[in-house]
Amino acid sequence: MSNIAIRFDHVGKMYQLGVVGTGTLSNDIKRWWVTSVLGKEDPFLKIGQTNDRTQKAQNSFVYALRDITFDVRQGDVVGIIGKNGAGKSTLLKLLSRITAPTTGSIKARGRIASLLEVGTGFHPELTGRENIYMNGSIMGMTKKEIDSKLDEIIDFSGCEMYIDTPVKRYSSGMSVRLGFAVAAFLEPEILVVDEVLAVGDAEFQKKAIGKMNDVATNSGRTVLFVSHNMSSVRSLCKSGVVLKNGMVEMIGTADECVDFYMETSIEDLVDHLVLTEKNHHRGFAREVEYREVRMLNNVSEVATYEPLDFEVSLHRNVVTADHVVLGIFFDNSAGQRLSASYTNPITLPSEKEDFKVHITLPNHQLAKGTYNVKFNILDSWDYQGKPREYDSCERLLSFEVKYVDPAHKTNFVFWPIQHMGSIAMRGTTAELL
Repeated sequence: MSNIAIRFDHVGKMYQLGVVGTGTLSNDIKRWWVTSVLGKEDPFLKIGQTNDRTQKAQNSFVYALRDITFDVRQGDVVGIIGKNGAGKSTLLKLLSRITAPTTGSIKARGRIASLLEVGTGFHPELTGRENIYMNGSIMGMTKKEIDSKLDEIIDFSGCEMYIDTPVKRYSSGMSVRLGFAVAAFLEPEILVVDEVLAVGDAEFQKKAIGKMNDVATNSGRTVLFVSHNMSSVRSLCKSGVVLKNGMVEMIGTADECVDFYMETSIEDLVDHLVLTEKNHHRGFAREVEYREVRMLNNVSEVATYEPLDFEVSLHRNVVTADHVVLGIFFDNSAGQRLSASYTNPITLPSEKEDFKVHITLPNHQLAKGTYNVKFNILDSWDYQGKPREYDSCERLLSFEVKYVDPAHKTNFVFWPIQHMGSIAMRGTTAELL
């Protein structure tokens, strides 16, 4: 284990659904006798169910993780990938000793600094400065060592004005900033970072990813990184682990794992959706709002030569607005924004009522792949000032571009997988139906 920083050896974690206990006094006594007196394995582990959150529970025990076995080399940056509920956060909590494994063992060399949830490890009544010293002490650092890093931590976090204010008054973004700065600058041998970076703003995310890259590349420390942002995993990580239902599905390079995950976890294509409250972003007045969206193309086989056609149903809530511009956005399956296009101004009906609009994009220029669609509504669009946004709805429809040749019905265009960037979709039109 000379160059192995972390070793997971048949690690499993079982939880009980519902109430704690076996359900009967006799079974509780049996568990205590077998595990505490006889020193044997818990007999009730045998009935543990696979961790598939979409299935109905068949019994009261479930494996959040099951038979996890892999090594992480010193200085490696490993991306832990998987759907919600796959066991990613549980794995990091076991490594950070927040909870103990039910089966198997974890061996790690060196100090571990974790950033798992907003505010994890912070005492809300203590100031930011006091929490820095407390966390450093927990990691085994002396006051002199913490003093030498204090200015860098405060400067990186961008929270200097509030450093002597109790952290219970911090926003979630400020807590993440300070927590990451503490974890990264107190020089742990192993840095564990969960999805919490998504809480920070774009500027901080860029700084944090740069710092993690520096920690791994120049300092030779080990990083475990959980994220749903596949572009961050590609750019930051050297290797990856794909989890599914609490078990390891694939181990390989970061690119191999991202490609495998994207190919095997694509959700069903969606060509029609009636919006509910959860589909709308909060914080918009919604004087005009989306009610229903529909894609008129065959979403499983969009070709290069055909325009993209959408039919949207909207509702006018406030009479003051006279006209609006509809925005349509395209993200690839990794969640990266590829294109934004805006329609011509649409004159609204004079009364509060539902109405429909047909949107046409004559030349989409999208590479082969799967895409998600977002819609918003603006009061106008010009490049001189910031328009007012009435409504915004994310990841509503999804479709697949296959580049079908209309004459031969064969694929005739192959774009490299690295193809990214802004795609201009000109000529987008909209008309009232």
